[in-house]
Amino acid sequence: MLAKNTLRGRDLMSEMDLSRQEVETILEVAFDMKRDFVLGRPTEFLKNKTLFMIMYNPSLRTRNSFEAGMTQLGGHAHYLEPGKIYTPALEGDEVAYGTERISDVARVLNGMGHGIALRVFGAAVNWIYGKGHQIGQEFCKWADIPVFNMGDDRFHPTQALADMMMVKELRGGFKGVKYTMCFAYSPSVKRQMAVTHSSIVLASLLGMEVTLCYPEGLDVEDVVEQRCRENAARYGGSFRVSHDRRDGLAGANIVNSKSWGCIKNLPPFCGSEPNFLATEKIYEQAKNWIIDDQAMSWTDQGYYTHCLPCDRGYEVANSVIDGPQSAVFKEAENLLHARKALMALTMA
Repeated sequence: MLAKNTLRGRDLMSEMDLSRQEVETILEVAFDMKRDFVLGRPTEFLKNKTLFMIMYNPSLRTRNSFEAGMTQLGGHAHYLEPGKIYTPALEGDEVAYGTERISDVARVLNGMGHGIALRVFGAAVNWIYGKGHQIGQEFCKWADIPVFNMGDDRFHPTQALADMMMVKELRGGFKGVKYTMCFAYSPSVKRQMAVTHSSIVLASLLGMEVTLCYPEGLDVEDVVEQRCRENAARYGGSFRVSHDRRDGLAGANIVNSKSWGCIKNLPPFCGSEPNFLATEKIYEQAKNWIIDDQAMSWTDQGYYTHCLPCDRGYEVANSVIDGPQSAVFKEAENLLHARKALMALTMA
């Protein structure tokens, strides 16, 4: 284990805030946590500590991995659902006797526990792109205890950490690994950019050969693409964009595939209301973007993964997600250990 822990007391709203050394530390501790879990060893690093989880959006894996993780670390997680508490709101968004300003919520929880975790995107922020991330940053501003991003409209760092654990387990390391983040069609265009952004940033940070593959019109943020290119130049991997599905999947060792939205068709970039109709027109041209047996045959005996939930029959064929090349459930299992490592390193 690396001797110096630079993560103690830190927030994690984006993997863009992590150094490569810090990512490697989290992964190393996560593998230790996983080993201890399998062997039944106690890991009560957060005994009598409390995590407050504020979830504006539903979740299976994220909620349960954080809650189970806190229990296994000897602490406790409180599940706080906006609407059943006074909904935390930014200044200017308050509704009398229905919301409470974030500055107040953060300082109250700061005095009662040891960490705050947030999940907020989409309809919860009226599809205003970046507002979910802004809410998280506002909590960071007012709370002295660590604040974690459980998925917003821009980033999902802990999901990507679990993905990187899975890559190392399957490939033994990161150098030379061909990692493709590939768009997949879904009947619903109401999608986030978070997993896509976080996955390619961490994959490039760890020196992989990263391909971002998607139909034209579904671009990621410029700042994210630029960071990936900088990472590739610094850490010896590569980064490229392809709009051809077969080209993007060719020779891949890891295929991380999912649907994502269109930033330019969300407010504030398109006015005050989302233009889902325009995004649907892009999607209509991409109905064949499914990860099926043919798509996997273009890879180099690659593994398939997805953050879940997935739209079976649209994003991925049953034969792939349930087949021998699927690493989906290994990645989901790793969510528990990646998040335990993060909480232990920041909150202990």
